[in-house]
Amino acid sequence: MNKALMVLADGTVFEGTGFGAEGEVIGEVVFNTSMTGYQEILTDPSYKGQIVTMTCPQIGNYGVNDEDAESSGRLKAEGFVVKEYLDFPSNWRAADSSGRCRSLGNYLKENKIVGIEGIDTRALTAHLRNNGSQMGIISTFDFSVESLLHKVRSHPGIAELDLVEEVSAAQTFSWNKGCAPWCRSVGKEDKPLNVAVYDFGVKHNILRKLAEAGFAVTVVPAATPAEELLEKNFDGVLLSNGPGNPETVTYAIENTKKLLGKIPIFGICLGHQILGLAMGGETYKLKFGHHGGNHPVMNLETGRVEITAQNHNYCVDVKSLGGQVRLTHRNLYDGTEEGMQHVELPVFSVQHHPEAGPGPNDSNYIFDKFRAMIGGKA
Repeated sequence: MNKALMVLADGTVFEGTGFGAEGEVIGEVVFNTSMTGYQEILTDPSYKGQIVTMTCPQIGNYGVNDEDAESSGRLKAEGFVVKEYLDFPSNWRAADSSGRCRSLGNYLKENKIVGIEGIDTRALTAHLRNNGSQMGIISTFDFSVESLLHKVRSHPGIAELDLVEEVSAAQTFSWNKGCAPWCRSVGKEDKPLNVAVYDFGVKHNILRKLAEAGFAVTVVPAATPAEELLEKNFDGVLLSNGPGNPETVTYAIENTKKLLGKIPIFGICLGHQILGLAMGGETYKLKFGHHGGNHPVMNLETGRVEITAQNHNYCVDVKSLGGQVRLTHRNLYDGTEEGMQHVELPVFSVQHHPEAGPGPNDSNYIFDKFRAMIGGKA
């Protein structure tokens, strides 16, 4: 393995060893507190534009497989940072379609993703927590700190980019696959309801959970006109998760405005933020975001505390919506808004990832709620 350098935009330098592909990559550096699920994280389209740091010290021990990816095609995270990479996967599921053992390092190499290991990820996490997420660069061939610092500071950043257009489906497609045998089914109904999913970077597990909940799922590209969905008489619309700043996805905001009051809507993560903007509200950026599978969220309607999966940098300012919605969920780490429901219309949304890919299953009931909201038997 070769030397690798990681330089943050504020000049902080970490030296480690490269694994995965060789090369150079720039992205917004964030940390994820999940202990497992690195394959799902790397394939989550919400990480487009970002370099992910895992806080769990040992990564790679169970390898990767063809079943756990949360999207098709190339991996979505820009780069990967770990304390210690384990290059000897021991899980029986660590195999490709040919049955050959598949390691995380080879997975990154196949997808041309640069990784760095051997750095103090605890120090990096503390630095990001104290100073906020920022742009960074990883290189396995340029070891001039001045050169790397110039490159990362010359990058425009990702806040003004429309990253959704880079991860959304190119054409409409149907989805009918449920969860794997070891996942909990939420009860498929005999007569499915037809739901359109705006693909802002949708995770496969969201589609699986919808299928398990008794929906016939049609996934549409992010820029599909609202009129087209209304003409097809869908029973409901889901605004999916996705990457980046919601304010840059102006076409999604405008389409959502046209859907409000005409069809039941459920928003997840970026979809939640787009929904808030479509109703005239405001969003704000968190200091270092929420990324992990262990975030406690209180359901204000039941009083239950749910452990949730999270991946977002922005939140909806519910107060800016002027009483149109009521707050339904609150993050117990920092008190930020995690869910809302319209006081009149069949519209609700959550900031966390209820499909839990990866993560706990505490929020599975939300897919039942969506079905119940549009008139189905939950």
